[in-house]
Amino acid sequence: MSTATANVAARVALDEADAVLVQKGRSFHWARRLLGAGHAARATRLYGFCRRIDDIADESGSPVVARAALAMISVAIARGEPLDDEPVVADMLALMTECRIAPEIVLELLHGMDGDLDPVCFADEAELLRYCYRVAGTVGLMMCKVLDVDDPQALHHAIDLGIGMQLTNICRDVCEDARIGRRYLPATLVGELAPALLVDPALALQPVVRRSVAALLALADQYYRSGERGLAYLPLRARAGMLVAGRVYRAIGTQLRQIDHACWQGRAMVPTRTKAGLTILALLKLASHPDYLHPSVRHDQSLHRLLHGLPYVD
Repeated sequence: MSTATANVAARVALDEADAVLVQKGRSFHWARRLLGAGHAARATRLYGFCRRIDDIADESGSPVVARAALAMISVAIARGEPLDDEPVVADMLALMTECRIAPEIVLELLHGMDGDLDPVCFADEAELLRYCYRVAGTVGLMMCKVLDVDDPQALHHAIDLGIGMQLTNICRDVCEDARIGRRYLPATLVGELAPALLVDPALALQPVVRRSVAALLALADQYYRSGERGLAYLPLRARAGMLVAGRVYRAIGTQLRQIDHACWQGRAMVPTRTKAGLTILALLKLASHPDYLHPSVRHDQSLHRLLHGLPYVD
């Protein structure tokens, strides 16, 4: 592919990803405006690929068809060979070359999405956290590369920010996921409940679900705190963008706490006025707190205790 053709393909991929981002990625779309133009474009292209993979897993209507599609993309990523009918994959391969993103990271993301095609009933925290690493911690790793950051300590914190966001996502979408046969709340918290019982939990089950959501949000907070400690490794504008993205997504948990973790009452959303307030507070914090200016705290390795053997883990 010529340089001119590659540039046109990247521009088309960016435009398409931007349209999807406006519709489906409101929190990141809000925070993206704080990034520099080059980093914002790369991050949007990365989002477009991740959203494409997620849509294959969630919207294909057939696990067999979805698994075959993910397998083809996995082979393309491993070999570095684009697919004729997947321009998003071709652009991702170009982005991987541009940003030196290792194929093993992308393959872990695909592995995680493939797991969603089976009935999901997690047994324990280890299974949950390894899943969160695959579908979101890997995105944190790729975002570091997109933002031109290679420091190993930064990568560890990036994994944690992704895990915190995914735990929040799981708490928000307990009922939505249960409708399609997925129970991410581990059995160690809720017992061996069938997903269908979480769609509209009976009165006797509501305290169990509330406690489980509260526990996972508390766990998410540990990973958010670690993620923020890694912001000092990023370029200055990227620190602002990632801090705001994390704070806005974390606010979903605040919305759930305000309704006593009753996730079945409707999808928790962060109003625009709240996003604006969080943005102002985050920027003031960024300007005044030394932890955001210079790396000062080493990564807490206990957060990766259950992630042993995964790429870029302590």
